[in-house]
Amino acid sequence: MWSCATSTISAIATSLTTGICRNPGIRRVTSSVICRERLPSTRASVGGSHAAPPATTAGARRYVSFHMQVEEAIRTRRTHKAFAPEPLPRELLDELLDLARWVPNHHLTNPWRFRVVGPGALAALKRIAGPEAAAKLDRAPSLVAVSAKRSDDSVQDEEDLCATACATYAVLLAAHSRGLAGYWRTPAVLRTEEGREALGIPRDERFVALIHLGWPRQEKDAPERLPQRDVVTYLD
Repeated sequence: MWSCATSTISAIATSLTTGICRNPGIRRVTSSVICRERLPSTRASVGGSHAAPPATTAGARRYVSFHMQVEEAIRTRRTHKAFAPEPLPRELLDELLDLARWVPNHHLTNPWRFRVVGPGALAALKRIAGPEAAAKLDRAPSLVAVSAKRSDDSVQDEEDLCATACATYAVLLAAHSRGLAGYWRTPAVLRTEEGREALGIPRDERFVALIHLGWPRQEKDAPERLPQRDVVTYLD
């Protein structure tokens, strides 16, 4: 039965590609446009440490879709600091921010707040930040300030902060899957009352991130991370 599933998956994998395309002519990546050069061995995955997928065409397709798109996006996402000057259209920003609503969130408090920074707000923030910090705010054509609603319950407040961090990562991951560049920043100016006021962040919200978004100006490989054995412990 699994040999049949493997053949099905291999056939589907042949028609799919994965990762972000190195072809500079391809600027946006959708679920149907993924790069063949980063295609992992699906056959090896089925016979190796990965659990075998359901032995149906639909099940196999779902397995390939998850394995090829989500896993590769996680592994290949990286921080970019060099962006093309074109701002992202509102429709594309809305796509990214809508996906953030689906991250884990205890008690469904929906604590995340997103503010897309326009020209006036950016100018005010740059004046407060000063010349050196202002230059860094000009790196990307689109900026999104992320904050978390505070809670009177200390445990809930901590959980809401974690949920908002997950939402920020979801935006970055979704951006990467579309061929965009992203950068999670925590500039000092947004830790000041004046900086927060410039972006309309009230006192009952905690600043979490200033996401820089845009088209990448150059290719950049993801840096190596600590090996799994250094960060994972299996307890008896």
